[in-house]
Amino acid sequence: MVVAGGGTAGHIEPALAVADAVSRIDPTARITALGTSRGLEVTLVPERGYDLRLIPPVPLPRKAGLDLARVPGRLVGSVAATRKILDEVDADVVIGFGGYVAVPAYLAAQMHLRRRRRIPIVIHEANASAGIANKVGARFADRVLAAVDGSGLDATVVGIPVRGVLAELDRAELRAKARHYFSLDDDAPTLLVFGGSQGAQRLNDAVSGAAEALGKNGIGVLHAYGPKNSIDPAVVEGAPPYRAVGYLKRMDLAYSAADLVMCRSGAMTVAEVSATGLPAIYVPLPHGNGEQRLNALPVVEAGGGLLVDDATVDADWVAREVPTLLKDPARLQQMSTAAAGTGHRDAASAVATAAIELAEDFRSGRRGAGRSRRDR
Repeated sequence: MVVAGGGTAGHIEPALAVADAVSRIDPTARITALGTSRGLEVTLVPERGYDLRLIPPVPLPRKAGLDLARVPGRLVGSVAATRKILDEVDADVVIGFGGYVAVPAYLAAQMHLRRRRRIPIVIHEANASAGIANKVGARFADRVLAAVDGSGLDATVVGIPVRGVLAELDRAELRAKARHYFSLDDDAPTLLVFGGSQGAQRLNDAVSGAAEALGKNGIGVLHAYGPKNSIDPAVVEGAPPYRAVGYLKRMDLAYSAADLVMCRSGAMTVAEVSATGLPAIYVPLPHGNGEQRLNALPVVEAGGGLLVDDATVDADWVAREVPTLLKDPARLQQMSTAAAGTGHRDAASAVATAAIELAEDFRSGRRGAGRSRRDR
């Protein structure tokens, strides 16, 4: 099996969650991840123990110009490189998650003529509004799955694949261990803040700027500000700790340590937070086509979170609203129950099962044709 979901964590994490599910269902499966040298996959995929094969990146420029004119040539080269990899690993199915790695994978699988038949394709769309890559791939995919209704694709809704350690997370059981791991106060209401793998300057400024007010209200903070950023929160003597880190490798413990999350609302973030049953303040990134707002809406409408405009969030807002919410355990519990009710903890298994079924059918067809690649 080949999973194609490189670039950002929002594409890579669902791909790896499905890879884990495939391995649980069929330990004999061989899994390869496609990526480029530009994406986070160069770190995340090897850390999870999977084979990573790199292909030439084909970013799609947003404006007309020389770079746009070069796209067709770059795409041809990337598709050729991908077809070679599919042959080398003896691929039986391609599972795509969108992004610039997915298009070459879809086209290579569709045109893989050395086997005299195409390789089947499974597509998963995580966003509330489908991206270009999956819109292209969906035209000839065998199975199209999506996180929510209304993505723009004719798809079966299964939710977003979340890695097993989060889908099965018992926050209450891990709470003490998590607080100790991050050197947080054992009992203080605690806010978890993060803005994706690279951080979010708006959240960084707003929360660190409110550090004194949070400390005086007895609130602890675990703040992942991004590896390329920095913050300088005010230290309040005797207050619960404000722990600032560049990046969180143990998200299971970060979620377990928290009583409330303040974050962006990328599809993967919303899926993980809701699957763990955490109340959240979602601050959608105010760019693109508004997909981050759409991602959070189902959870917010169910009562599992708040949706706040980026322009509204500043230090004064955090100092005023966050303590009020964290000092209301009954409301937090209601939000937690609602958030958990919107999560799809079995999404990874659903995508994995669809891929395994297609792969088995493909291999049966190849045996029926008389010769496998190993016989040639």
